[in-house]
Amino acid sequence: MSRGMLRDLWALGKPRVTLMNVLMAAGGMALAGSSIPLLTAIALLLGTALAVSSANALNMAIEHNSDGLMARTRTRPLPAGRLSLKIATLYGVCIGVLGVLLLSLAGPIPALLGLGALLVYVLVYTPMKQRSAWALIVGAVPGALPPLMGWSAATGAIEAPGLTLFALLFLWQLPHFLAISLFRSTDYAQAGIHTVPAAMGARAARIQALACCTFLVPLSLMLLPLGVAGPLFAIVATVMGVYFWLWSARGLVQQPAPDWARRFFISSVIYLPVTTIALAFDALIF
Repeated sequence: MSRGMLRDLWALGKPRVTLMNVLMAAGGMALAGSSIPLLTAIALLLGTALAVSSANALNMAIEHNSDGLMARTRTRPLPAGRLSLKIATLYGVCIGVLGVLLLSLAGPIPALLGLGALLVYVLVYTPMKQRSAWALIVGAVPGALPPLMGWSAATGAIEAPGLTLFALLFLWQLPHFLAISLFRSTDYAQAGIHTVPAAMGARAARIQALACCTFLVPLSLMLLPLGVAGPLFAIVATVMGVYFWLWSARGLVQQPAPDWARRFFISSVIYLPVTTIALAFDALIF
């Protein structure tokens, strides 16, 4: 197997997206505050990485034709002709099976959640993108499961703090991806992907983004009475939530700046790691 093929197989898994999911799973596990055997933790993190990589690889296999129609994706391994569809599909299935098997070593709940996320992402969300703008909601579910998987691996149960972490990540994804669909609307239209701006209009998408951002602060503060977060997180989550909300609100002025959607997207990318780091420090300090 050549280095070029290895690089392309690696790219199929979207390593940056995979890393973010692994970090979220690790965060959920750490916040549970329970002692967890090293092998269990390794199984959770490796299993999450393989399951997410599998979902991304199989997504690319299914969407290889539409990827070839978009400027930002036409250089991916499949539309560029560097990998065959058969190899990509086989690779995705194999690492998916291995990922779920590893997750089963972390516990039955993480394994079931990981398997469900993989199946929903590949079999429901991916084909639904070509049919309905509601795919955004469906796709946010598997994307929000890693912290709940981490929590359940540490505790052996699905509990309120883990569900709140899931809800936070779910809610954050909606304005994040609405922003992408707004500034990449031409690309998505060429590929036949249904988005909220295309189906309901750009203003409807901006209103939905603002509504989601409005609930982020109160939802994040629910972690305090649940005993997961402390004052540091409360301050950072409030400041960052207001910052994110203000960027969202700018989209509802009569004529938002031409680059507003891209800047709003950047604000979403800033919001998540900053609040996550604050939550981690909070857990260590308090």
